[in-house]
Amino acid sequence: MQVKYKRILLKLSGEALMGSGSFGIQPDAINAFAREIANVHKLGVEIAIVIGGGNIFRGVQAATHGIQKVSGDHMGMLATVINCIAFQNALENIGIQTRLQTAIKMEQIAEPFIRRRAMRHLEKGRVVLFGSGTGNPYFTTDTAAALRANEIEADIVLKGTRVDGVYDSDPEKNSEAKFYDHVSYSEVIEKNLRVMDHTAITLCKENKLPIIVFNINRQDNLKRIVLGEKIGTLVSIDK
Repeated sequence: MQVKYKRILLKLSGEALMGSGSFGIQPDAINAFAREIANVHKLGVEIAIVIGGGNIFRGVQAATHGIQKVSGDHMGMLATVINCIAFQNALENIGIQTRLQTAIKMEQIAEPFIRRRAMRHLEKGRVVLFGSGTGNPYFTTDTAAALRANEIEADIVLKGTRVDGVYDSDPEKNSEAKFYDHVSYSEVIEKNLRVMDHTAITLCKENKLPIIVFNINRQDNLKRIVLGEKIGTLVSIDK
């Protein structure tokens, strides 16, 4: 099969790993995502992954409970590493070779992020997971995803969500929410659409890196996108 995107960066929220639970990591959910990755990996696609940490700890929320913002963000970074280790195990259990790189040094657990090494792992067919965000407080994992995608020269950022793409309001709360099949970076910022944070969008805009927002919970959506099918919402240059 001919793929449209040779190298992708998949962004998942930490909440996606909760499945039907209210916190933590649900094995059924993480194993299902691993199988989706495996199906795409078989096509020869080079895959990098960034996962949030909201299922374990969210620094922004912690700031309102007596934990200083920078400390909270550092805790959130460590939560992303926990998620990456769990995802790494799920992938390796089904025969996918992986490497975990982190922006914060923790040699016993992961490699430090080194751009050239990450790209070499991808070229060798390993799935690369990027943990601990950018390594800096005040930056989200959305920004980390945009940054790493640009650094490794990914063809596209794929943001997996619980809904089918980008809407003008929350479709889980508003049944009449308008769906967008294509929006520009400028529209996302001007209309304050919930795609990724503004820093991430700006990084992608400046480097002309497209984003697709899609429902990761629909089986084979990831594979269908990689093969060129129009799924979800495309965020790219002005229409």
